[in-house]
Amino acid sequence: MSDTNVLDKWLDDSGVRELFSPQRTTKAMRDALERASTIIEIAPPPVELCEDITLPGAAGPMAARVYRPYDALDGAGLIYFHGGGFMVGSLDTHHALCQRLAAVSGVRVCAVDYRLAPEHPFPAAVDDADAALAAAFDGALEAYGFAPSRLSVGGDSAGGNLAAGLAQRLRGRIVFQLLIYPLLQLAAVKKPRPRWQEGPILSQLILEDIVKLYLAGADVSDLRASPLFENDLRGVAPAHILAAEFDPLMEEDRAYADRLSASGVPASFKLWNGAPHGFLNMSRIAPACIPAIEHAGRALGHAYK
Repeated sequence: MSDTNVLDKWLDDSGVRELFSPQRTTKAMRDALERASTIIEIAPPPVELCEDITLPGAAGPMAARVYRPYDALDGAGLIYFHGGGFMVGSLDTHHALCQRLAAVSGVRVCAVDYRLAPEHPFPAAVDDADAALAAAFDGALEAYGFAPSRLSVGGDSAGGNLAAGLAQRLRGRIVFQLLIYPLLQLAAVKKPRPRWQEGPILSQLILEDIVKLYLAGADVSDLRASPLFENDLRGVAPAHILAAEFDPLMEEDRAYADRLSASGVPASFKLWNGAPHGFLNMSRIAPACIPAIEHAGRALGHAYK
């Protein structure tokens, strides 16, 4: 087990803890994450094209951003959903992650700016994710080289939840799923989590707020909210799951990888020791960030070879 004092010192020295405390209103969290992205990220490697576009969403036009790497793999494309507990996050907060992932993998990335709670509670985000992928299947991204038959899905945290759900609902149509410390179920966890899994970006308190504000009374067992509850995983797209040691989601991430494997789905699992939830957005201050994105990018690129 890693020394919890090391994590606490890292959070304090980096300034991340201060950005997310003490107010935890939705607006304060959104503002903190936007500010943090300018402080804790370094510029990603260049790509051939980075362009803001719109896709048809479930309730109207939806912002998206396309990254086309140099020497992109033929037709390969990833539809990516950012994290943020369904309440925060944007194309800008996850820009460096998405561009780095595209540059490393050789796979085109389309990041989707789905609607957020509490203004738009469940299932708005799910509906937007469904709409984005439907548009991609219908050829909305062909001008950028995305082949409808060569699409993968991915996301971090809440975005990983959306990606995992899409992979379950669209079996046989998706090439691969890249799940980065995904939030896979929203039921209350009875087993107390150890202190070292609590962080400023994700904690038990924040998970409770997600259930309250995102679900807003919806059934927690709905598979669109809690894809971990799906009993039959046969035929789901191959997966790579990246998890963090200092993360309250670590155990459910490992459990999902095990369940996919038990169902005959090729699934790899990588645990990054000493890393907190959200560390792939911390390239300036988290030593494991860039190696982890490079690892994830290689897993994604390998799916197309």
